[in-house]
Amino acid sequence: MSSQKIAFKDLFSFKWYVHQMSGWTRTSYILLIFGYLVITYSSFFAGSPINHMTWWTFVAAILGFTTTLAITNARPLNGVFGLLSALIYIAMALQANNPADAVLQAVYIVLLDIPVLIMPGWAIDVEKRIRFIHETDARGEKHGKFFWYPVLIGSAIIAFIAAYLFETQVLHTPRPIADSAVLATGLVGALLTTFRFSEAFAMWLIQGVAQVLLWGLTAVHGDANWVLFLTYMLYVGNDLIGVFQSSWFHHKVYTQEIIQSHVK
Repeated sequence: MSSQKIAFKDLFSFKWYVHQMSGWTRTSYILLIFGYLVITYSSFFAGSPINHMTWWTFVAAILGFTTTLAITNARPLNGVFGLLSALIYIAMALQANNPADAVLQAVYIVLLDIPVLIMPGWAIDVEKRIRFIHETDARGEKHGKFFWYPVLIGSAIIAFIAAYLFETQVLHTPRPIADSAVLATGLVGALLTTFRFSEAFAMWLIQGVAQVLLWGLTAVHGDANWVLFLTYMLYVGNDLIGVFQSSWFHHKVYTQEIIQSHVK
């Protein structure tokens, strides 16, 4: 990604989004096209009634899927796209009795979308700032692995317990364990992404599987259509690209340059 400064107005520029969608891996572009076809077919041609929720689900799925693929390719397309999709997902999650997932979407807004909107420079040279947690000490960072591991594990445990107790004791929702697991794993994934840790995509893969299970159960119970279930399956495909091809996991050149610079 170019180190050219980004102004707030650029986030509303068509050219900025074209740039954000350039330079991806071939696999990502193939998955993008395949995903668009799957989302379009499942939304309008699978026999389900077409209403206003159909259109909102379609828009959220398209924007959200595009955003996740962009992040995988170190192009943080969050901001406007991520904010819009998250707001729609919140409404759908609440309607489907998955409140923890709605909270998770709000977490995405705070940790992933707002930083891009209020600090456009957050999206500059992302691939050069990515590193594994265990590399923080060698890079001379203020907080090392003995800080980050307890913070992340503690965040996941607290999020799961709080969500589970709230859903079982207050709301009495039908899928408290699956919903709480989605929140816990998604929160850690968002934190890892915000602080640009490579482990983010390992967690996104776990979270993607949890989302598939949650929305599969939701659709089976009749609380939602199958579009979100299929969309989250596409997310899992994107997470696999992140693990095997993305610079989020394969960035040894940048890391060695930074470590050598620090040693000097």
